[in-house]
Amino acid sequence: MFPKRFSNLPEYAFPRLRRLLDVHPPGGDVVHMTIGEPKHNFPPWIVDIIKENAAGFGKYPVNEGKPELLEAITTWIGQRYGVVMDPTKNVMALNGTREGLYNAMMAVCPEVKNGQPKVLLPNPFYQVYMVAAISVGAEPVLLNATPDNGYMPDFTALSPDLLNQVAVAYLCSPSNPQGAVASRDYWVDLIQLAEKYDFKVFADECYSEIYRGEEPPVGALQVAHDLGADPERVLAFHSLSKRSNLPGLRSGFVAGGPENITRIRQLRNYSGSPLPMPLQHVAEKVWADESHVIENRRLYREKYDMADEIMTEVPGYSGPEAGFFLWLPVNDGEKAALKAWVETGVRVLPGAYLSREVNGFNPGKEFIRVALVAPKEETEQGLIRLRDCLYK
Repeated sequence: MFPKRFSNLPEYAFPRLRRLLDVHPPGGDVVHMTIGEPKHNFPPWIVDIIKENAAGFGKYPVNEGKPELLEAITTWIGQRYGVVMDPTKNVMALNGTREGLYNAMMAVCPEVKNGQPKVLLPNPFYQVYMVAAISVGAEPVLLNATPDNGYMPDFTALSPDLLNQVAVAYLCSPSNPQGAVASRDYWVDLIQLAEKYDFKVFADECYSEIYRGEEPPVGALQVAHDLGADPERVLAFHSLSKRSNLPGLRSGFVAGGPENITRIRQLRNYSGSPLPMPLQHVAEKVWADESHVIENRRLYREKYDMADEIMTEVPGYSGPEAGFFLWLPVNDGEKAALKAWVETGVRVLPGAYLSREVNGFNPGKEFIRVALVAPKEETEQGLIRLRDCLYK
């Protein structure tokens, strides 16, 4: 016997991609542009911090994060968003934000909200959102994010009957895969809906520090604070994976109201996996340093400009506002990914692998996702090959 609730999950994106591509030889030197795994250098002093605190591997970690780490996180939130948070009440360190995005649902989503609770997801979406909703017995409701709505789902178009059943709404801004940024007005509309219909907003802001313009993306916590919203209305999730090129550190945080955080910490006591102590020391220092983040952002801005130049004549091309993916239009994402692989050796991800069909329409089907994470020269070579293969 196995649970039925997970029986209709599609094969995960990357095993599915390997099944599509790996039965064919590459058509050139392989260029990996599929996974969002940053390749820029992380700060070199991190290795010294791990060495200095290596004895901590012999101890059980502090569950919610050591006090100095939580202080560093709340200091960063104050500097970045102008919101004062209590390190003892408003934040918890995460063993990667995927853990937090899943376990927060387990900790705070009610079993009933005017019937079976609904969870709103952008479509395409980070796949943990759907699994978290299913795990708590909620119904995922996918809202298409397309060029017509600026790649941001239109929550305001939903009916009152549906909104009265919503328990949680996920939103990723800057968005993965399209690199769209929710404006202040957009956050205001969503948070005001959440206040009116009494649901929580899970703001996945892991790409918040990689952006194109001079002004950083506005954050959900700062908008909720400015609105005077219920402190329990928003949970924000952040990560060092993208900001600091440390995907292997598995370090992030969740921030929100004290009741939400108490419940998330309590669940962690029973079922979570805290960050090892030497890595908590690293995270403390990394959240306190902005110089490496500024340099990282500069490198991505160079690649944004390079991508614009290479793809300038591609019909429907639009460079991202933030993040490190291109969301390139094609006739069929799966066919385009296979063609690029067998003719050029460039690996990209079909957009349909990140989205689901809604009313006969899959908003990712006519796109491919291209990661700009490799060094500049390798990224340039991959983009030129893609352009010449798919658009000429």
